[in-house]
Amino acid sequence: MIRRILNALARDRRGSILVETAMAVPVLALLLLGGVEITRFVLLNQKLERTSATMADLVSRSVRVFAADLPDLFTAAGFTFEPFDLAGDGRVIVSSIYKTSGTPPRIVWQRAYGAGSGASAFGVQGAYAVLPAGFVVRDGENVIVSEAFFDFVPLFAGDLVGVLETRTLTTYSVMRPRFGPLTALY
Repeated sequence: MIRRILNALARDRRGSILVETAMAVPVLALLLLGGVEITRFVLLNQKLERTSATMADLVSRSVRVFAADLPDLFTAAGFTFEPFDLAGDGRVIVSSIYKTSGTPPRIVWQRAYGAGSGASAFGVQGAYAVLPAGFVVRDGENVIVSEAFFDFVPLFAGDLVGVLETRTLTTYSVMRPRFGPLTALY
């Protein structure tokens, strides 16, 4: 009797689609949500790099930098970062680094925009600049450094996936002023 019931169950295929679907749906959902999250992560990194380069470019094109004009430049850089919220979740720091003869490069002025986290890797205004390996500022040379930060929080699965964990994304761009040193902020 038991053998006949087991044989009947083994031949019955009516529930196999339901079992296969139950096994496939979590895998397909993981692939879909992971694809969305990875795409968002890559897009955020690209937007961050573009925002940093745009801000450095806008400042380095100036003949003089006025403190009153910097909020407009930060707003313009924020448009580059759309549809993401640079003011709320990001931060941009612009620094002017200048080297006079016989002294290390110094940050002569620095301004920040945005409520996100992130401190300048180059230092603070008035201090000697902390330069990356191989980055040299020669005597009498001035560079504009724009650093961009974004507080990345995954939309799906939080910190479940090790690669896409909550973290602060960061990048920087360096440009030389086009019309002379920008060592003063008016």
